[in-house]
Amino acid sequence: MKPNSGTLVINIMNGGKAEAYEGVYQCTARNERGAAVSNNIVIRPSRSPLWTKEKLEPNHVREGDSLVLHCRPPVGLPPPIIFWMDNAFQRLPQSERVSQGLNGDLYFSNVQPEDTREDYICYARFNHTQTIQQKQPISVKVFSTKPVTERQPVLLTPTGSTSTKVELRGNVLLLECIAAGLPTPVIRWIKEGGELPANRTFFENFKKTLKIIDVSEADSGNYKCIARNTLGSVHHVISVTVKAAPYWITAPRNLVLSPGEDGTLICRANGNPKPSISWLANGVPIAIAQEDPSRKVDGDTIIFSHVQERSSAVYQCNASNEYGYLLANAFVNVLAEPPRILTPANKLYQVIADSPALLDCAYFGSPKPEIEWFKGVKGSILRGNEYVFHDNGTLEIPVAQKNSAGTYTCVARNELGKIQNEVQLEIKDPTMIIKQPEYKVIQRYGQASFECIIKHDSTLLPTVTWLKDNDELPDDERFLVGKDNLTIMNVTDKDDGTYTCIVNTTLDSVSASAVLTVVAAPPTPAIIYARPNPPFDLELTGQLERSIELSWIPGDENNSPITNFVIEYEDALHEPGVWHYQTEVPGTQTTVQLKLSPYVNYSFRVIAVNKIGRSQPSEPSEQYLTKSASPDENPANVQGIGSEPDNLVITWEPLKGFQSNGPGLQYKVSWRQKDVDDEWTSVIVANVSKYIVSGTPTFVPYEIKVQALNDLGYAPEPSEVIGHSGEDLPMVAPGNVQVHVINSTLAKVQWDPVPLKTVRGNLQGYKVYYWKVQSLSRRSRRHVEKKILTFRGNKTFGMLPGLEPYSSYKLNVRVVNGKGEGPASPDKVFKTPEGVPSSPSFLKITNPTLDSLTLEWGSPTHPNGVLTSYTLKFQPTMASRQVDIATQGWFIGLMCAVALLILILLIVCFIRRNKGGKYPVKEKEDAHADPEIQPMKEDDGTFGEYSDAEDHKPLKKGSRTPSDRTVKKEDSDDSLVDYGEGVNGQFNEDGSFIGQYSGKKEKEPAEGNESSEAPSPVNAMNSFV
Repeated sequence: MKPNSGTLVINIMNGGKAEAYEGVYQCTARNERGAAVSNNIVIRPSRSPLWTKEKLEPNHVREGDSLVLHCRPPVGLPPPIIFWMDNAFQRLPQSERVSQGLNGDLYFSNVQPEDTREDYICYARFNHTQTIQQKQPISVKVFSTKPVTERQPVLLTPTGSTSTKVELRGNVLLLECIAAGLPTPVIRWIKEGGELPANRTFFENFKKTLKIIDVSEADSGNYKCIARNTLGSVHHVISVTVKAAPYWITAPRNLVLSPGEDGTLICRANGNPKPSISWLANGVPIAIAQEDPSRKVDGDTIIFSHVQERSSAVYQCNASNEYGYLLANAFVNVLAEPPRILTPANKLYQVIADSPALLDCAYFGSPKPEIEWFKGVKGSILRGNEYVFHDNGTLEIPVAQKNSAGTYTCVARNELGKIQNEVQLEIKDPTMIIKQPEYKVIQRYGQASFECIIKHDSTLLPTVTWLKDNDELPDDERFLVGKDNLTIMNVTDKDDGTYTCIVNTTLDSVSASAVLTVVAAPPTPAIIYARPNPPFDLELTGQLERSIELSWIPGDENNSPITNFVIEYEDALHEPGVWHYQTEVPGTQTTVQLKLSPYVNYSFRVIAVNKIGRSQPSEPSEQYLTKSASPDENPANVQGIGSEPDNLVITWEPLKGFQSNGPGLQYKVSWRQKDVDDEWTSVIVANVSKYIVSGTPTFVPYEIKVQALNDLGYAPEPSEVIGHSGEDLPMVAPGNVQVHVINSTLAKVQWDPVPLKTVRGNLQGYKVYYWKVQSLSRRSRRHVEKKILTFRGNKTFGMLPGLEPYSSYKLNVRVVNGKGEGPASPDKVFKTPEGVPSSPSFLKITNPTLDSLTLEWGSPTHPNGVLTSYTLKFQPTMASRQVDIATQGWFIGLMCAVALLILILLIVCFIRRNKGGKYPVKEKEDAHADPEIQPMKEDDGTFGEYSDAEDHKPLKKGSRTPSDRTVKKEDSDDSLVDYGEGVNGQFNEDGSFIGQYSGKKEKEPAEGNESSEAPSPVNAMNSFV
C-alpha cells in the first residue's frame, strides 16, 4: 500500500504471476468517527490463448449456394475483436451478400465466382494484451452450373422461427438476422405491437443487425426480422426481456446534524427483479452493530431522533438483486459549530455598470447558519426583486448601477453564535468607442486613416489592438498605429479588407470595424504601361544532387520596372504538365541558386512581374533528374477521430510525388492507448491516407504517429499526436435540476453536471428545453412551442429570458457532445409571478350630456395576473360657449349697476381720507380672502380641496408649476421606458438580462404658460378604484 494513501499497488513486473492475485478486493477506511467501505473490486488476469490447431478442408461450393465460414476464436479475457482479412492484410470487402456475424463467422447469402480464393483468414485481436491471433487460411472454390437456380430466403442465423434474448437495462441490445437466398434477401425489422424507439435505434451490418442503445424495461417485447427477395420471404421472432441491475432512485446523502436534531437517511433503488435493501453501520450489519437509541431502521429509511454527538457514524446501504448491487456510504456527522465565514474580509469586487455583480459569502456552521446581507455600516437588511439570494450565501445584483457601489455586510448566525464579514463593491464606467472607424475608398498608392477614439473608466487601463480581416496586422512599416488611429501609407490592392479596432480592459471589451476598398488610380494618358515581356534563354549550370543554378535574360519591362521574378517548376516524373511555385527574386537579379528534392525530373520557367501584372511564362528549361533518397519529411495534419463509438479513424495528408524522394512510397501507421503503458501497434499501408482501427473503447485518447518510408529507407522519427476514438451519445441526464424564478419574465435554471465518464465524448454544453404549459389567468392551453437555449461548456446554470408573467412552464435539461444529445432530465414545472397588465383593449365615451358622460373599456389583452381594480384618470378642459352677451338686456343692466357701485365707493373713500380716518387694511383682508387662493366648491362647478394619499396636502386653485416649468409625473405613470433601454434590453449567451437602466426618470415639461387662472393639469387628476 502506498504511504499516506489508500491505494493498493500490485506489481508483477519483477516476478510473480497475475493469477496469484485473482480475486475480489474491498477497501475499508476508518477513523474515530466511523468506517467507510468501497465497492467490490474484481481482479482477473487477461488471457489471449492461441488458436487450436485444426485441419481445414477446402470448401467446394456451387454458385448461388449459401456458405458459412466459421471463425471459432479462442476464449479470451476480455473477449477478442474478430475481423477477416487476406494474406496482404487487407480487409475482405463486405456487402448485403457477404457479411460478418456477431459471433465472428463470415456468412455468404449466395456465393459468386469472384468469391473463389485461398486466403480467407480470421483474426482475433486481444486489445488488453495487444496481441493478434490468426486462424489458418480457409480455401473457397466456387464451381458454376448453368443455369443458376434462384432460391427464396432461408435464415442462416438464428435458426428456427422464434428465440429469446435477455438484456440488462442501460446496455446495448443487439439482434441479428442473416439470411441465405438468391437474389440476395433484404432484411427489415419491426416490433410487434409497437414502434422501434426513435433516436435510440440503429441498423448495422447492412440492416442485418438491429441495435438499440440505452435499453429500458419499455423495450421488452417481440422483435421480428423479415428476410425477403423476389421469390418469397421468411421471418423470425425474437422475444426480448429487459432485466435491470439495481439503480438509484434516491441514494443516501451525508447528514450534518446538531445535538438534539432529527434527520433521516433514505436509500431507494429499483431494478428487475426489485432489489433488497440492507444497512450497515461502520461496515458492520446494522443488526449486530453498536446500539444507538436515537436510530430506528424502517426498511429503506433510517430515522434519527434527538441525536447526540456519539451518534456520528458512517452508514452503508446495499441494494442487491441477481444482476448486481449498489453500495453507498453516508456520513452522519453530529456537530455543534458556531458560524464561520470563509470568504476573505474586505474582498474587493469590481464590475462594469449595468452588468451582474456576485458577492460571495461562503460559510460553515452547525446548525446551518442563516445568511443576511446589509449595505453600509448601519444599513437595513437587503430585500426585494433587485437582489437574488443564493443558497451558498452569494448575493447577486442582476443589474449593478453606480449607486450599487459601497460596502456590503454578510451576517451568518445560528443558535451557537453570529459572525459577519464585509466586502467592497466598485462600479466602473463601461468602455465605449465614441468615434468609430469609417468606410474608406482610397486610390492605389494613397493614404488611408481610421480613427478609434474611446471613452473609459479613469481607473481602468485600456489596450487598443488593430486587426485586419480578424488577424494581426501585416508586419509592414507602412502600417502606423497611433494612440487613437491607424494609418496605412502607400496603400496597395493587398490592403483591401476589414479593419477592426478592439479595446480591452480587465473588465470589458468593445470593438468596431470598417472596410477599406482600394481602387486604381486614374491612368496617365501620355504613357502606356503594360505587363513585361517574358524572360528568355533559360540556362541550367552547376548541377548537384540537391541544388542547381538557373539564369535567364529579362524581356522588355514596358515602361514599368520589373519588381521581381517568379520561378516555377514542373515534375515530369510525378505530375507532368503541372507547374508549381519554387521561389522569387528581386527584379534586379537574373540568376538564382535553387534547392532540389530527390527523385524529381525538374523543368523550370520564369515569370516577370511589375506593378501592372505578370508576364507570360518563359519557355521551359531543359530537364534535370535528381537521384533517389529516403523521405525527408513525414505526412502532415495527422489526426485521429473516431467515426463510430468502437473505432479510431487515423487520417493524414499524403506526401506529394516529389516529396516521396524515391519509389515505393508507404506509410507506417502506429497507435497505442494513452496513459495505459501499452506497446505500439503498427501497420504499413500504401496508396491510402486513412486507416481505421476497430474495436476501440468509446472516446479514449490514443497516441498516434505516421512515418513515411520508401525503397531507400524511413523518414525521420515522426512526432506524436493525440487522437480520440469515436464518441457515443451521452448516457445520463443532468440531475438536481432547480429553477429559481427571479421576476415575472426571468428565471434561472441550474443543474448538477453529469459525470464526465458518462458524456462519452467532447462535452459541448447543455441544452435547456422549455415551453409554456398554460396561462394561470386564463386557464387556457395552446399549441406547445418548445424553446431551446444552449449553454456552451461545462456550465451548470443559465437564465431563461422572455417568459410570460403568471404562467406555468415546464423544462428539461440535456447534455450535448459531438455525437448528439443525451437523455432529457425529468420535466421540471415552475410558475412565473404576476406582472404588470397591458392597457385596456379599448376606451370609449357613450351617452355624453352637458354635466355627465359614460365611459366603457375592455379587459387588457394580457392581464398577466388576477385583475384587482382599474385606475381612471381625467382632467378638465376649459369649455367656452360663443354667445354675443353684449346685446343682452340683463348684461347691460348689470354693467350699469357695477359702474354705479364703483362710483359710490370712490366717493366714500375720498370723504374718509379727507377726514383723516384710517383704513383697516388687515381687517378687510381677513374679511375678504383673496379669491385666488379659495378652494372651489362642488355646487358651483369649481374645484374643492383634493387630498393626496401621500402628503394629505390640499390642492389649491391656481397652483403654479415650478420655476423650471416642469411637473413631476405620478408614480402610476412609471414604465420601463423611463429606464434607458426599456424593453429593448439584451440577453447574453447564457440568457441573463443585461439591459441598461438609467436609474433616474427625467422630468417632463409642463404644457402652457405659467398662470394662476387654471389648476395644473397633472394636479387636477383624480383617481377612482
